[in-house]
Formats: sequence, C-alpha cells, structure tokens
Amino acid sequence: MSTEQASPDKYLAVRKDIIKVFPKEDYDDGSFAPVVLRLAWHASGTYDKNHKNGGSDGSTMRYKTEAEDPANAGLEVARAVLEPVKAAHTWISYADLWTLAGCVAIEHMGGPHIEWTGGRRDKPSETDCPPQGRLPDGGLGKDHVLDVFVSRMGFTVQETTCLIGAHTVGRCHKDRSGFDGPWTETPTRFSNQFYKQLLHNTWTEKKWDGPRQFEDEDGDLMMLPTDMALLEPPFREYVELYAKDKQRFFDDFSAAFLKLIELGVAKRGRL
Repeated sequence: MSTEQASPDKYLAVRKDIIKVFPKEDYDDGSFAPVVLRLAWHASGTYDKNHKNGGSDGSTMRYKTEAEDPANAGLEVARAVLEPVKAAHTWISYADLWTLAGCVAIEHMGGPHIEWTGGRRDKPSETDCPPQGRLPDGGLGKDHVLDVFVSRMGFTVQETTCLIGAHTVGRCHKDRSGFDGPWTETPTRFSNQFYKQLLHNTWTEKKWDGPRQFEDEDGDLMMLPTDMALLEPPFREYVELYAKDKQRFFDDFSAAFLKLIELGVAKRGRL
C-alpha cells in the first residue's frame, strides 16, 4: 500500500505508536520527543528553492552522505527510536513517518496541532542526498540566518523567528554539536519560554573550551549565536510579540512548521 492510499484510521494508529516511544527516563530530560522534532526539522531544512531539491520528500538522511552531515550528529537516536513504528506500519514511508513524528512530538509536548499530510516518497539512492552544509550553523550570526531561511528556503523574517522558536524544547550536547545545555527550564514542554528567556535574561559569553555560546546569570541555560541574532532587527519585533502572546506563537509556528515539512512536496488534501 502506498502512503497516499492510507486511511485516516491508519495514520491515527501510527500517531498512537509514535507517542508510545517518547518516554525514556534515562534519556536527556526523560523524553525522545525533542530529538524526534529535531529529526523532522533537519530532514526538511535542506530544501533549496533555487535548485528545487532537498527537503523532507525522499528521507535521504537514511544515507551516509546526509546522516554524517555534522549538523545531524545525534539524530541516529531519533531514527532508531522510530524503527519499531516503521516495522509495525511497513506501508508508511520514512519521509512521512519522520515528519509526522515531528508533528506528533510538538503536540505531545503541549504545542499546537500541525495539519500534516501524507504522500512523501522514499528516494532510492545515496545520489539523491542534498549537499552537506545546508542546515543552519548555530555558531554564526544574523546574515547566516537570513541567508539560510529567507534566501535559500524562502521563509519570511517572521516565519524564521517562529521556526527558531522550536528551541523552546530540547538541549544541545557537547558530544554532538559541540554546544552544551538547554535553552529553557522546561525542555520537554513546548511553549513560548524561549522568547521570554531570550529577552529577559542577561546573557554573557560562556568561558569554556567549547564553541562560542552564551549563558544566563546562573549558568543553567544557554543560547547559540543564531539565537542571540534574534535580538537584532529585523527579528526582534517578532521575539517581543511571541514572548507576550503564546497563542500567536502557536498559531504562527503551526503554519511555519507545516510550510517547512512541505518544502518541495506537492500539495495534497489534509488529513
């Protein structure tokens, strides 16, 4: 059975099985949901509107070229944790499973429902992988953010600010990205805390043997250089908006994330 022919009940069964794999007491903050969200994000964030390639359609992170992109370090955890779901529902493509799992993770952590749609295909070979280096580099600044999100993927400044707000959950790992620590005090709860922390904490450059990052006064939370770039125009007005209005963030994030996971994918009916 192709993914396009699956009924809503079949997708509901997949959603239920995805939720079952999230709890893990001895992993990070007790849940795989943040790293599964990162998988969906990174599988989609390789899209290039100028070359019309990359993106979630194809699930090319199954291949070494994309899997070993340094920006994807640690995502083997998310891919592995979803394997039992794939084994139980062999009809669904990896491309659909990964993006659906990201949407389920957002909602499971208290975030908005994403109007996900199926129909993505798994591309057959290593040659289908996009070039390495397309994903955002957290160690760079405003110009890089604008180049990746606006110039290459085709997002607006507001959508860009929304998507980086996914840092409201999860944490960085020194043995993966080189960066270390959580962005918020609630790394398994999807909220607008990222924007609140970014605006209201005092951030100083961390003195350590790792890459450049910032820490709050207590040294418990961190921000990347790309996060700090959001305090500058043209992003700051949206940071202030979302810090004040969680529902507006949820509404705008839902639309921006849906756009992200559908970059390069033909439009289909909603499920």
